[in-house]
Amino acid sequence: MWDEAFPSFLIGLREGLEAGLIVSILVATLVRAGQKGRLPQVWTGVAAAVALSLSFGAVLTFTAANLSGHAQEAFGGVLSLIAVGFVTAMVFWMRRSARTLSADIKEKVQASLTMGAGALVFTSFLAVGREGLETSLFLWTNARTAGESTGPIIGAAVGLLLSVGLCWGLYRRALKMNLTKFFTITGAGLIVVAAGVLGYGLRDLQESGLIGGGTTYAFDLSGHLDASSWYATLVQGTLNLTVTMTVLQVVGYIAYLSIVMTLFIEGVRGGKAAPAATAEAKPEAAGTDAEPAEPVRTGRPRWVLPTALVAVPVVVAGAVIAVSDGKQDGSATVAVSEQECGKGFDSPQPGQQVFQMHNTGDKVSEVYLVNPGTGSVYGEIEGLAPGTTRALTATIGSGDYAWRCVPTGGTSVTSATVHVSGGAEVKAVKPVSEDDLKAPLDSYKDYVNKGLATLMTQTQKIQADVHGGDLNAAKADWLTAHLQYASLGAAYGTFADLDKKIDGRADGYADKAQDPGFTGFLRLEYGLWHGQSAADLTPVADELAQNVAKLVHDFPTQDFDPGDLPLRAHEILENTLQFELTGDTDMGSGTNLATTQANLAGTQELLTLLQPLLDERDPQVLVRVNAGMKRVGDLVAAAHTADGWTPLDKLPGDARRQLNGATGQLLEDLSPVPALLEIRKAA
Repeated sequence: MWDEAFPSFLIGLREGLEAGLIVSILVATLVRAGQKGRLPQVWTGVAAAVALSLSFGAVLTFTAANLSGHAQEAFGGVLSLIAVGFVTAMVFWMRRSARTLSADIKEKVQASLTMGAGALVFTSFLAVGREGLETSLFLWTNARTAGESTGPIIGAAVGLLLSVGLCWGLYRRALKMNLTKFFTITGAGLIVVAAGVLGYGLRDLQESGLIGGGTTYAFDLSGHLDASSWYATLVQGTLNLTVTMTVLQVVGYIAYLSIVMTLFIEGVRGGKAAPAATAEAKPEAAGTDAEPAEPVRTGRPRWVLPTALVAVPVVVAGAVIAVSDGKQDGSATVAVSEQECGKGFDSPQPGQQVFQMHNTGDKVSEVYLVNPGTGSVYGEIEGLAPGTTRALTATIGSGDYAWRCVPTGGTSVTSATVHVSGGAEVKAVKPVSEDDLKAPLDSYKDYVNKGLATLMTQTQKIQADVHGGDLNAAKADWLTAHLQYASLGAAYGTFADLDKKIDGRADGYADKAQDPGFTGFLRLEYGLWHGQSAADLTPVADELAQNVAKLVHDFPTQDFDPGDLPLRAHEILENTLQFELTGDTDMGSGTNLATTQANLAGTQELLTLLQPLLDERDPQVLVRVNAGMKRVGDLVAAAHTADGWTPLDKLPGDARRQLNGATGQLLEDLSPVPALLEIRKAA
């Protein structure tokens, strides 16, 4: 639980200490001025700020739970970005203000004393309320990121209690503390935490559909790392780095961390000349200064103002929650485990509902809402850790429903069936098993084996051209062979290290021509179109032919995950948009559009094999995809003239933008394919 609690502990400790220091200075200033009778006004402002903060957290929690699935993602994503903004501003503000905090607060208190009770209440309310709202927002965001609230709440509570103890010690002069150093260290820690929250928020926005790139992954280590292992859980809980992250998440994380941390460190270095601040918020003996007269009391009871200030935010929050809660049925908590699968799912009503899935077992589990007769899936959650809770939004219609709990390393369990009547027909996803993908996989393996045999003959021809010194023939044969390789896109992941050796990009190599790590088709392209001699290119062509021959030999025994087929249908053109249509892989031949055409052919081959499975689940997907494939194919074909392929940088701007837009739309049309054909253990 510590990994989930630590970020909230850090925010609770830091925000609690900030608010506590402000309150300590307020109290000390009043005591010094002989105004102890005004202390209840300070505590009234503090109580109102606490009530506002708790009410704000309640509103966030209950209103989010009653939103649809996509709306929850959008709501959480936007608030995550706001939380990052607040925390960033808070870190920089305290870095600048730590040395002058005491003087600033004392000045405000002196001004408040001349303005009456309301001014002092307002001063303490604003001072503490800002920290409280930031804490509520960041704690809510952390709880959403962790998928459960127990760890974050415990972490925040421990941090707040520790901050109270520190503030008491500072006030009583029982403790001395270098605040500048403290806020510098915790500020750096919070910047790292905020970078993770930013990445999580961007992912939420992608899943909500507000921004794109949700299937453009920077890396996917799920096949190599166990997401439920202690080390993966620790990294995810503290740094918000997961085994699978999109390009946007990684870019946002790195950009925020590098820019903000650099500015923060530079600011710290720039402020080292000033003396370090040590907290000494001490009360001095009453009567050392002239004592202003006590304010004249009115006939209003003293309890009216404190009660009103505390009650108003609570009442407003309750009204907001009540209105929000009336929009939908409340969330039902459903147990997930081998012993209690489906407990709490008794009498669901028709319509959209939010189920709080709580893993009561001791194993990471997947859970599916299914039709027990057909196995069709209405909703699912993967990787639900023990003791955690995550929301699952599903639409309930007429029919039979049950929960299927699939614990990792355990036994799949299906709950009792619940029949619902009176609702509309609800569309479900027919599950796919490994057996369903066996026939398409076998057919695709045959396609790749035949393609590799042809490729080996073609690369041997290039090898002969280079050995014979006929580089013009080598150029023509290079293009033929390279396009043949590009048409086998769905198998790249299976080719493993040989793919990089056969067609690796030059990214990261300072000297493309000389670096021994740069090999294969693109290395040969570079040499052929940059005037290198046949003697220089002979070892390159020899190595390419050898690697292709090795791939032909190895491929029949390589493990081809059937679950990769649906993913590759999207990833081939994703790579095309990222590398081919940006010119990143043009080493001089100007044939990126030819490679794009070959990638389209490889995608079409794969979709043809998957068509029976897709038509069973959503026939309209391929209707849209095929229209998009034709649109992109026509745009690419228009760039092929009698003189050859138009280089990408010579393509008219409008034509290039049109091609990029059409390819982007095609990727959106292809995005449902992996979800429709995902192998589900509920099958």
